[in-house]
Amino acid sequence: MRIVSGKYRGRRLQPPANLPVRPTTDFAKEGLFNILTNLVDFESISVLDLFTGAGSISFEFLSRGARQVTSVDSNHRCIDFLKKTAHEFGITNLQAVKTNAFIFLKHMHGKYDLIFADPPYELEGISGIPGLVLGSGLLAEGGSFILEHSAKYDFKDHPSFSQQRNYGSVNFSFFIA
Repeated sequence: MRIVSGKYRGRRLQPPANLPVRPTTDFAKEGLFNILTNLVDFESISVLDLFTGAGSISFEFLSRGARQVTSVDSNHRCIDFLKKTAHEFGITNLQAVKTNAFIFLKHMHGKYDLIFADPPYELEGISGIPGLVLGSGLLAEGGSFILEHSAKYDFKDHPSFSQQRNYGSVNFSFFIA
């Protein structure tokens, strides 16, 4: 797993083997960030990364200059890895939060310009995540929500749906607040 572009380009993330994660492939991540380059000014956004796992997406945003990234995962080993890696890279604008993403959405306050979620593909309730995120009040007006999911899901009928992109077995659905 490597950082594709920006300040930390080429640096490798080497999570411990015992992390229960399925990192976004470099191919899919590169495609996603090519799209985002045309949609957002990285240096002016705050990002919420739900189900962050090893933090590949969080570190990519930070490498490209995101103002603030909040990474949420329920696994303490993932959060420990994020904090350790941020310290090694000298990153101070990453907040790693150990909690369930669904609880975070219900109980936290604040605004994010972009929210990204990469839940486990077998997680129950994936189809309800766009409604939860968009109804949480955490996404700034005009902000974007991106959900990574398997081909099993189709969100084209959601009222806030914008577009879907496919990179092999990885699908990204985009929603606009």
